[in-house]
Amino acid sequence: MTCRRRGRGFSLLELLVAMAIMAMSLVMLYQVDAGVVRGVADQATQQRATVLAQSLLDARDAVPATGWQEDGQDAGFEWQVRSAALPLPPGLDEKTPRLHEVRIALRWQGRNGPQELTFSTLLPQALPEPAGRAP
Repeated sequence: MTCRRRGRGFSLLELLVAMAIMAMSLVMLYQVDAGVVRGVADQATQQRATVLAQSLLDARDAVPATGWQEDGQDAGFEWQVRSAALPLPPGLDEKTPRLHEVRIALRWQGRNGPQELTFSTLLPQALPEPAGRAP
């Protein structure tokens, strides 16, 4: 009596299961990769907004006595600058330059709807021109 041994290969069912597992794994890897790319794109947009806000601040060394109110659009961002003079601390005379709280708000349409980034800093009030000097 001879005994036949079965081949040691994979059956069709085993191959189908292995391919299904591999396909699901690849889909999950693709989703993770796409999420990372979206996150990097969102981070790059926020960085561009930060650079725009910094460039707006760099445009001025001081705030006029009347304040700084300005609106604009640039590179897909809507921006708004508003300032408010802070009160002088007690004991200082009116010749002391005031500080202004400057707020810069940037808005843009992001992947998940409207996005906003707000910055706040202090800038000194511009000193008045000395009397007798013509511009």
